Amino acid sequence: MIDRRTFGKVTGAGAAGAAAASLIGLSRPSVASALSSGPSAEKAATAPTPGTGGGSFPALKQVKAGELTIGYAEAGPAHGPAVILLHGWPYDIHSYVDVAPLLAAQGYRVIVPYLRGHGTTSFLSPSTFRNAQQSVIALDIIALMDALRIEKAVFGGFDWGSRTADIIAALWPKRCKALVSVTGYLITNRDKNKLPLPPAAEWAWWYQYYFATDRGELGLQEYRHDFAKLIWHHVSPTWAFDDATFDRTAAAFDNPDYVSIVIHNYRWRLGLAEGDPRYDSIEARLAAGPGIAVPAITVDGELDPFTPAGNGAAYRAKFTGPYDHRTLQGIGHNVPQEAPEAFARAVLDVDRF
Repeated sequence: MIDRRTFGKVTGAGAAGAAAASLIGLSRPSVASALSSGPSAEKAATAPTPGTGGGSFPALKQVKAGELTIGYAEAGPAHGPAVILLHGWPYDIHSYVDVAPLLAAQGYRVIVPYLRGHGTTSFLSPSTFRNAQQSVIALDIIALMDALRIEKAVFGGFDWGSRTADIIAALWPKRCKALVSVTGYLITNRDKNKLPLPPAAEWAWWYQYYFATDRGELGLQEYRHDFAKLIWHHVSPTWAFDDATFDRTAAAFDNPDYVSIVIHNYRWRLGLAEGDPRYDSIEARLAAGPGIAVPAITVDGELDPFTPAGNGAAYRAKFTGPYDHRTLQGIGHNVPQEAPEAFARAVLDVDRF
């Protein structure tokens, strides 16, 4: 999930501010009314009704990209402007199952890939290092774009997906037309991650310390579905998902590399596991906290325990181009699945900046 240093700025749920993005008039199959909004659009005082995530994608596609074969869902016209939507942990592509058709209805080609270790994405070689450091996940998405002959795309993401999209926007801006990033700027600095947080903040990160142990790795292996459901309830306290919605996503955790990727990701962030030396120069650039100059909208879920205080102020300086911030009241961590219309509107709006 999100970078622990960002969480250090949290003062409690609801502290992110009163403004919320409104999606009045945005509904399938036509979302034309959403196109009238923009960075100065009026924001309503209440959040949109949370989505239930009850839909499904059509048959998935598969493509060789870099050291992976990546599984992905696609919606919309093949020659439309590209939008790439990136999920987090413990989630999968179905976080965007209600967002994708809204964007496809506006003529976008929507690509929603499984990240490495999830769903139908798999390694081409059994001998490849099961690496989950932040740079390599971003490089996976660049390789996917190359394989699909997508030169530039609008990116949207949350959790691991926000971090990945932030990295692409910061280091490869020619590939990123615009950005929607839930919880803002999530690029990891491992040296800062070595510093302690106040005890109340550290408590929320218990799973990271659990994963640092052999017991935690075995626990994730044995209880991967129960573990994910516990996280879902904790970070999205008002999201009334049903068993079918959870089970549909939980199938993505049966990937044979899931445990290895999740464990390495969290251990690497804490400096407890090494990355691949081939990416040291990229990680050095990321550790310096590069700015993001592409048009961007940042989104916070008011009830997300990882939302920093200050209505986006904690990371505002990192976004140097056209910018807007939106806080969704009554919404937790999984913004695109809890509030799909608000997320879709943010994508439509940022593409007009």
